[in-house]
Amino acid sequence: MLRRMSLRDFVIVPELELDFANGFSVLTGETGAGKSILIDALQLALGSRGDAGVVREGAARADITAEFDRPAHLTSWLDEAGFEHESGTLLLRRVIDAQGKSRAWINGSPATVTQLRELADSLLDIHGQHAWQGLTRPAAVRALLDDYAGLDLAPLTAAFAAFKQASDALAHAQSDQADLLRERERLAWQIGEIDRLAPGADEWDELNAEHQKLSHAQSLMDAARGALNELSEAEPSAESMLSTALDQLEKVLDFDASLLPAVEALRGAQTQMQDASHTLSAYLHSTELEPGRMQELDERVSAWLTLARRYRRPPQELAALHAQWRGELQALDAASDLESLEKQLALAKQQFSAEAKKVSATRRSAAPKLAAAVTQAMQQLGMNGGVFEIQLLSQDQPQSFGLESAEFLVAGHAGSAARPLAKVASGGELSRIALAIAVTASQQQQAGVGTLIFDEIDAGVGGAVAETVGRLMKQLGRERQVLAVTHLPQVAACADQHLVVAKSLHGGQTCSEVRPVSGEARTAEIARMLGGERLSSTSLAHAQEMLDLSGLPTAGAKHKKAKS
Repeated sequence: MLRRMSLRDFVIVPELELDFANGFSVLTGETGAGKSILIDALQLALGSRGDAGVVREGAARADITAEFDRPAHLTSWLDEAGFEHESGTLLLRRVIDAQGKSRAWINGSPATVTQLRELADSLLDIHGQHAWQGLTRPAAVRALLDDYAGLDLAPLTAAFAAFKQASDALAHAQSDQADLLRERERLAWQIGEIDRLAPGADEWDELNAEHQKLSHAQSLMDAARGALNELSEAEPSAESMLSTALDQLEKVLDFDASLLPAVEALRGAQTQMQDASHTLSAYLHSTELEPGRMQELDERVSAWLTLARRYRRPPQELAALHAQWRGELQALDAASDLESLEKQLALAKQQFSAEAKKVSATRRSAAPKLAAAVTQAMQQLGMNGGVFEIQLLSQDQPQSFGLESAEFLVAGHAGSAARPLAKVASGGELSRIALAIAVTASQQQQAGVGTLIFDEIDAGVGGAVAETVGRLMKQLGRERQVLAVTHLPQVAACADQHLVVAKSLHGGQTCSEVRPVSGEARTAEIARMLGGERLSSTSLAHAQEMLDLSGLPTAGAKHKKAKS
């Protein structure tokens, strides 16, 4: 439920803080006073498109904050997105600067506009004065019926996507068989060339290392033999000289212990020198000049370089290229296997049909129930004898939404034939039918959607029907929060909370403010709605009578601050 809104420099509102009450609230005011500003601000806070035009003239930015009670089912979403939610409230903030740049926050943490939009469907539902226009579009009609039926279309959508993919794959294979065959032959020839080389994953590095070693084999052996000679075979050798130095120190070590570190260092050096001699000796015994092996390596390296140049790749990438082409060849074989693709398409179509039939059965069951509920609401709205029907029309081709589309049919009076909603001529009838559908759909919505907004949806309605509209909205307000922008005094008189929008001139700028009214101020506003700016004793008496007959409390909501 919407608890509080705060606006700063939004359109013609310098500053506003407003608390909202439970139940049914109305927003009234003269034409052009800016009654829809609150609705526009609320939509921005919930992620609708915004630009620099919403910033009040002369201001640097517009700042909109909306505070909601947090629905329990949003806890997991907030956790996954990393937003704090321990307070039990949901604080949404949107700032748009004079350059049109937008920033958003959820519970004080930076958020994206997309995340705000994801929250919108769980927090409120808005019905506008031209709601009937959307109800003439098949997609909107179908969506309303599916929502009423509580359908989860995710399995159907996934099944259709799989069916479409299988269908496209088969069509592509059938139309491109010649191209696929040529591409397959090319890949097979290239793979055959590399197959003859049979490159190992790490072979190129190993070849280089061995080739470098063999190409310098004589130099390596000469160097090892010379080092071994100096270490242990020459006269005097390094080992013999080190041994002599060690013997001289060990003879006098007992006379001065400070020579011990030098002795130990020489002993360690002697051991390392002996190890080095053994290693060099083993190296010379194991290393031989292999002219034949060197020729083999030259030929192997040449083969690698030839293929690398041909395919314009570094030699070390040949093994990976070989694996890549094998994968592409397997994909081509699968893509050109028409029999397999036909089987996949048949299976995907079967799975889609099964899901679509489930959806169709649910729609056929829900359609008469929704039609009956809307028909009942129409009787309350002055359309006695009127009938509302939902026609399900089969589609020629499977679609992502199933096997049928939906259309609303209406008979406005007893004895008249039901016609498509788009062909109902009377504007008043259209508004009442849209209101009947909105009320019925709202009653069916999940409890998670706590706030309903009706933005002048009662346009074209008056008299006794207007009183019924007010009672219907009051009835809805018992179950959830309802906010209505209205011109009808009959509707306003039924509200639990009455907010008035007024426009004034301050410092040469037009400003708009919102204030709650009750008591005499509310009576005066109802009288203005009845008879214009000049309040007469008759209009005031009539207004008071309407409030008395409504039998509803007239106290307003808390109004924190409204600066002009």
